[in-house]
Amino acid sequence: MLPPHATSEFGTLRHVAMRYAAPFTRHLYGPDIHPVLARQMTTSTWASYDVNRVRTQQDAVIDLLRARDIDISLLAPADGCSAQHYPRDLGFVIDDVLFLARLNSRERRPEAEALIALTAGMANVARLAGGTIEGGDVMLHAGCVLVGLSEETSKQGVAALRTALSQAEIDRDVIPVEFTTHGIVHLDDHFNIAAPGIALVHRSVFSAVQLRWFERHFDVIDVTDAEALKVQANILALAPGTVIVTDGSDRIAAELSNRGIEVLTVDYSEVTKIPGSLRCSTLPLHRS
Repeated sequence: MLPPHATSEFGTLRHVAMRYAAPFTRHLYGPDIHPVLARQMTTSTWASYDVNRVRTQQDAVIDLLRARDIDISLLAPADGCSAQHYPRDLGFVIDDVLFLARLNSRERRPEAEALIALTAGMANVARLAGGTIEGGDVMLHAGCVLVGLSEETSKQGVAALRTALSQAEIDRDVIPVEFTTHGIVHLDDHFNIAAPGIALVHRSVFSAVQLRWFERHFDVIDVTDAEALKVQANILALAPGTVIVTDGSDRIAAELSNRGIEVLTVDYSEVTKIPGSLRCSTLPLHRS
């Protein structure tokens, strides 16, 4: 197994962890709905999925990745976890260290056990001391780590990451990214680095100050409210000039193509019935 390594969001993907979906068991409606989930349902679409259709769509992505010589580690099932096919949230690699995330949702915490088992013999695996932080909120950029303060990631988690980076002697600034609305599931549903100097941005959920920061650092491709609701910003870069997008993301695909990026398209319509998409369903462990 290749050691953990990633210095960007778009380095050539060599090894990724994935996990097949399980039957949908999450309780979405009623007076006892969890308040975090209730807030998230105001900014994103939630519906039960057909597990067999999700797995079929995952297989198409797995075939595509393997055709590109990308190694895939399939994580063991986590019984009763409806979001287990989104292993991105379980951890994140920064430079040469795999940081194990601290999941906010108690229902999702059993999902982490398979990643711990997979990486048991791996060098350079670190744990965070406190707070909550999930991989969907973590983005690598030049000399820094962007961390979205979503419903799932706390300021205490950001502070713990700063401490852990220092202990690992990783010289990167940690930059919190705030939202202008409650109910954000993860940063990567609204902001995504597609290629060197190019990012997708859903302007509606960020402040003017944050948008100016994005514009100083990236050639910004705007994401509309309708596209964000369909999780179309949640793409996956396979290499500096290659990305995967979902069927129906025609305008975004055209903007990427116009910038010289190879765009591959897959049907993920069943997967995205709960918020998340291509980036969520893949956990890069090594990017060269």
